[in-house]
Amino acid sequence: MESEEIAFRRLAEADLPLMHRWLSNDHVAEWYPIDDISSPPLELVRRHYLPMIGGDEPTHGFVISLNGNPAGFIQAYMIDDHPDYSRAVQAGPGAAGVDLFIGEKDSVHRGLGPRILDSFLKQVVFGHLRATACIIGPQPGNRAAIRAYEKAGFKHLKTVYVPTSPGDGQEYLMVMEKPNE
Repeated sequence: MESEEIAFRRLAEADLPLMHRWLSNDHVAEWYPIDDISSPPLELVRRHYLPMIGGDEPTHGFVISLNGNPAGFIQAYMIDDHPDYSRAVQAGPGAAGVDLFIGEKDSVHRGLGPRILDSFLKQVVFGHLRATACIIGPQPGNRAAIRAYEKAGFKHLKTVYVPTSPGDGQEYLMVMEKPNE
């Protein structure tokens, strides 16, 4: 596991059938619905991700690769670029948000989440985006994700209600400050 090479490449339109397959996997669909629809149809996946791919929205989406093979999805965004979400979470200026899932069934429950996050935070969140802090907001019932984020160094900040979040709208907001250089 430690020897697996983790890399990120920008999400492209050609990846949308793969995203559709991943979003239809039970372990992803339970926690990562689109418009509150688990296992969304391909056309909804296209409508949801094409604005990101085309640069029409300020979220940066990436395919996670393990040893050169696509394994999941991760996205980052500056929270202030999403005013409704910013008001709900009150993370402060310069904070970025991250969301991710491991889509390939043979890559889940192997301890990859903390390593993926560590690499992504260094390269993208605290590197390219120059964020001062990063938040991640799993649903409170997603204990496996919460444990992985704790292992990556995130700390519980608060539980908030976000009307646009899936399920009951609760997010178990976790934060990591930018490390001192």
